[in-house]
Amino acid sequence: MYPSEKLMNVSSRQLLAFLEVSRLHSFSKAAEQIPMSQSGMSMLIKDLEEQMGARLFDRNPRSVTLTDAGRGLLPVAQRIVQELRVLVSVIEGSETAARSRLDIAATPMVAMSLLPDIVREISDSHPQVGVSVVDVELNAVRERVLDGEADVGLGFFIKPAVGLVRQSMCRFRLMCISPPALDESRHRASRAWSSLRDLPLLGLPSDNPIQSLVESHLARISRGHEQRQTVNFIGTIIAMVRAGLGHAIIPSFAIEECKRHGLRVSMLVDPVVHLDLYLLSRRGSRPKPAALEFAARLKAAARLAE
Repeated sequence: MYPSEKLMNVSSRQLLAFLEVSRLHSFSKAAEQIPMSQSGMSMLIKDLEEQMGARLFDRNPRSVTLTDAGRGLLPVAQRIVQELRVLVSVIEGSETAARSRLDIAATPMVAMSLLPDIVREISDSHPQVGVSVVDVELNAVRERVLDGEADVGLGFFIKPAVGLVRQSMCRFRLMCISPPALDESRHRASRAWSSLRDLPLLGLPSDNPIQSLVESHLARISRGHEQRQTVNFIGTIIAMVRAGLGHAIIPSFAIEECKRHGLRVSMLVDPVVHLDLYLLSRRGSRPKPAALEFAARLKAAARLAE
């Protein structure tokens, strides 16, 4: 057996025991420092001596002293144990740094409508945690979570995927938004899909999953997949409706933003249509405490916005 093969079986615990015995010149005192039983300490040193193929200590009733082999091992053991301590410190520091951040990826309107107050609350309750939000399109939300660039992701119509855990946070209804009206008596708290038959409608692109759901219900009143003005983002739709360019059908998570712009909001009925907002995380990853709190606060806030 080569010397390197022997060293492969030497443990850091054995080296630490060796260093303590050589420092204190006593098995019993070294056992108290680690701490462990004196018999356990003796066994560690015995196993180490067998691995090294040499006696490391001269033992007598009053003292324990290093042999020539022990003196040769001493600087090597000191260096190895010190390097292991540095490595542990670096790893623990990296883990602490990673767990003191919460990175969230969300689609733009979700980020704008649901996240600012929650991020502020978490920042206030956990000032040691740095919270960041990136607003990206749906596929980028999925990719950022898979790649570990985001701890959690948020979006609608997220399909199951290998490596991802998908959790429904809450449900929102489809609603119709209309330009501000001088006559508030024209406001309707709800309206049937059939009442949209003659309204000029704006929409998202046809390949947007929210718009696909909308089109499936507009088809029931013979208005599905017709030519209409389309834009890429719900925020743009809200601005165009505010300018009087038409009406639109969007999820109710944006209701506060619509009211802020003075739009008329009517929940759609006959039928009522819901959408699930999903929270994404990487399969197998341990959730950070801040991520668990984020999910709880999101559920609470979403209940108020439903």
